[in-house]
Amino acid sequence: MTTTPHTTPAAPPRPDRSRPATPVAQATGRYVSRLQAEYQVDKPSAVATLARLRRGIGHRAYLAPAGWGIGGLEELTQLTRLAPGAPNGPEGSAPAPGYGDWQPTEEEAVHLAVSLWALHQQSVHNAPMHVRGWGLGYAVRQLARGQSRATTGDTGTAERDSAAELHVPETLRKRFVRIGTSSSLESLSVRLREIVLLLRGARIPLDYGRLADELHDWQNEARRAGVRRGWGRDFHLAVAPRVDDAPKAPSEGTGADVTAGVDDSMD
Repeated sequence: MTTTPHTTPAAPPRPDRSRPATPVAQATGRYVSRLQAEYQVDKPSAVATLARLRRGIGHRAYLAPAGWGIGGLEELTQLTRLAPGAPNGPEGSAPAPGYGDWQPTEEEAVHLAVSLWALHQQSVHNAPMHVRGWGLGYAVRQLARGQSRATTGDTGTAERDSAAELHVPETLRKRFVRIGTSSSLESLSVRLREIVLLLRGARIPLDYGRLADELHDWQNEARRAGVRRGWGRDFHLAVAPRVDDAPKAPSEGTGADVTAGVDDSMD
């Protein structure tokens, strides 16, 4: 098996603790973290599961039979249906914030996030592509930083470093804008897939629990603007991280060819 050189990422930005973790974020995080650990040690069942998950990209939850029984929806069931205050939870318990009936939007959010992670992690055995704290806007900014340095040439001077920090390649900026202007879950899925392939090529991770939560909110038109605002804000603020965070891009790669099809091989 061929391994790709990888630079260990620095500590990610602090996770957003402005609201409690939702069942969608928890279910996705638990499932992906467990499967990721197994995939990184080449456990055959995990390798096979990722291949099946990748085939679910572009399909709604449950419409791809190969994905039945995998994908984190069991974890979602446990967190929503069996939680205190939920319909099937312990009797007499008070409703827990964020825990209620299992909604189709929750299913779709978990399914899409997990499928995208399976594509992101594909053939990457020496680094986790799900890392807490790495929001979408922040990750795309790190990708832009790497592409800028590869294009302009990093001489090591402060002036060159500053230029690379501020410059965003136009093709990448347009791809990120297209995510923000998506009007359907199908178009959003396609555009996220393009970005995920670029992030995979550069070995830049994402927080898939957070992404799942955002995908859940995005499906609610009343919350969609807030999700878009968060993505844009993270992208712009990433150019000047806090001194105590001082995160760096995990790789200086320039990305992958997003026109290539998804490889459904077992590796």
